Amino acid sequence: MINAGVVTVSYIIATILFILALGGLSNQETARRGNWYGIIGMAIALIATILGVVTAQYTILLVALLIGGSIGLFAAKRVQMTQMPELVAILHSLVGVAAVAVGYVNFMDPTHQLTGVELTIHDIETYIGILIGAVTFSGSVIAFGKLSGRITGNPMILPARHWLNLGLLIAAIWFGREFVLASHAPDGDGMQALIIMTVIALLFGIHMVMAIGGADMPVVVSMLNSYSGWAASATGFMLGNDLLIVTGALVGSSGAILSYIMCRAMNRKFLAVIAGGFGTGGGASAAAGSGEDQGEVVPIEPLETAELLANAKEVMIIPGYGMAVAQAQHTVFEITRTLREKGVNVRFGIHPVAGRMPGHMNVLLAEAKVPYDIVFEMEEINEDFPKVDVSVVIGANDIVNPSALTDPNSPIAGMPVLECWKGKVSIVLKRSMATGYAGVQNPLFFEDNTRMLFGDAKATLDEVLKNL
Repeated sequence: MINAGVVTVSYIIATILFILALGGLSNQETARRGNWYGIIGMAIALIATILGVVTAQYTILLVALLIGGSIGLFAAKRVQMTQMPELVAILHSLVGVAAVAVGYVNFMDPTHQLTGVELTIHDIETYIGILIGAVTFSGSVIAFGKLSGRITGNPMILPARHWLNLGLLIAAIWFGREFVLASHAPDGDGMQALIIMTVIALLFGIHMVMAIGGADMPVVVSMLNSYSGWAASATGFMLGNDLLIVTGALVGSSGAILSYIMCRAMNRKFLAVIAGGFGTGGGASAAAGSGEDQGEVVPIEPLETAELLANAKEVMIIPGYGMAVAQAQHTVFEITRTLREKGVNVRFGIHPVAGRMPGHMNVLLAEAKVPYDIVFEMEEINEDFPKVDVSVVIGANDIVNPSALTDPNSPIAGMPVLECWKGKVSIVLKRSMATGYAGVQNPLFFEDNTRMLFGDAKATLDEVLKNL
């Protein structure tokens, strides 16, 4: 056992490392270092807690650590990079269910001998912790189902859904009052009110995420990340663990900021995302949203694509979720390397909400070893498109849709997009003419300087690479 002073110092060091980890993860070049800061900080926190806080039941603790560590190692080894969004979602659910479990155990702990204001504060901590944890758990499970395709990406819009959400919120507040009153009563228990609230919170989490369409899923992932942080922070209050409080607050606040950034990138308000209804599961027919004929598309073959790329001076590659599904990132890297060896300036343009979670494309490109210094965010390169000879759009749709800027009636009106149509030629890789997750047609496909390269992204890009 180590004394309380050493534990406190260890927690302070771990907190500093967690802050450094967040700072490192904000930039591609320092992300690997940020991960190591987080790993070392968590190792210090675990060792300090085991040796300085835990006083009994070491066998159960070690077995739990072994099981949890084995599952984490197995998931890290087996899960494909394309499955990262759903992995993140299901990990959020584990944080939520842990908060619920700790809340119930904390409430039933017979060693608590609190009265008066202290008891009230303890009850509110427990109630809020279970409430946030239950919402996080059920919402994350639904998000996992949507991201993995087990649940449709279409928003499930119930009649008077806003009134339903309001009713659930009022009910949760009411039962919170009943829980505190019952806990203070001489013969009161409060368990019934706690169980009813948990069911309400679970239903609220399910309803909230089911009403959100596929186009808003990056925001949902960051939002659930924030919820999981606040659930962990509430757990820290229940356990009286300062490090857990601070760590949860760091995750919760950074997730909230990230949600705000995602909403701003989509020209959406956070409350509008929670209200739901934006986006579908994709795959809609090619008919124009207004029913008008938008023109004909001009197809292109891999050989022609290779010739255009080889003769270009400036190439911009815009990846989307289709690249992730086809697992084409390694072929994209080989094409990039080949073109750069020929003297072509190749850059990548990344939209903040490309893919299914924040940073999804950055992670895939980093895995394929694409140099960080040629990967740019949308606001950094949007003005350069008039000088670009060839833009290659790989499995992206809504993030290159001109109607976001030209059609005020479009569901994505006002959303900043990558303006590739301003370049000389745009080559769009898609399996079909299906719409994106917002469920709207893309006028880019019908532009005079757009060429459509149909087929599986990896297969067609392999052909392009072979011709290069």
